[in-house]
Amino acid sequence: MLIVVMSFGTTFKDTRAKTIDATINEIKAQHPNVKVVTAFTSHIIIDRIKAHEGITYPTPEEALDQLKADGYTRVALTTLNMIPGMEYNYAGAVFNHHKQDFKKMTLGLPLMYWMGQEEQRDDIEQALKAYSSQFPMIQTKDSAVLIMAHGTPDPSNAYYAVIQDRIDSMGFQNTYLYTVEGWPNLETVIPQLKEKGIKHVTLMPLMMVAGDHANNDMAGDEPDSHKSILMKEGFTVDTYIHGAGENQLIRDIFAERASEAYDALVK
Repeated sequence: MLIVVMSFGTTFKDTRAKTIDATINEIKAQHPNVKVVTAFTSHIIIDRIKAHEGITYPTPEEALDQLKADGYTRVALTTLNMIPGMEYNYAGAVFNHHKQDFKKMTLGLPLMYWMGQEEQRDDIEQALKAYSSQFPMIQTKDSAVLIMAHGTPDPSNAYYAVIQDRIDSMGFQNTYLYTVEGWPNLETVIPQLKEKGIKHVTLMPLMMVAGDHANNDMAGDEPDSHKSILMKEGFTVDTYIHGAGENQLIRDIFAERASEAYDALVK
């Protein structure tokens, strides 16, 4: 039995070490005698890492084909996805395509899946409790935290509305979620900030790694970066450029998701 961990990957070496690698090490520590394979889904990232670092990461398909050839019969597939969006749909497609290659194969859940209905656990509340340990202290009524998520054209973009609902119901004051590629976007949030008299904002990513989106879209110096747009609108801006995977509590949850998939192999 073994575990395959799927991630989009990142070319940012330092943040990869602090997030993806650190989470993989957490999973390995909880399963000391189990083979753990890392697979990246982005071919561009795989190619760039190989060219610049000499490290070869397989795609999930390549990893599973090799494991089948090596004689493995039970595989737990898990991901480092935040929500069940397009990347997680891809994981599901990989699972459905390869499950007949093994005696048993399981698929773990993303960080946030269940919402607490019908006696299910509330993954969103669990994740926000962990993630909020990174929140800056808001000491004035005119300060706010803006959480940048990825966003998706997939219907799962609706998860972000639920996350905002939990942010509000859990009592996190002046805390707003927006997305880079979905809804709500930054332009949706700015009028809300002005209506509440917010003068100062801290930007932080709700993403596994602080890669291109965090460093450039969110915190870059280009005129179309989120930081620049907000400054142009009259806000003072701080940026927190750390992926959620740098948070030990978030890594613990991902390790928990991997353990659920692994434990299901023996049921």
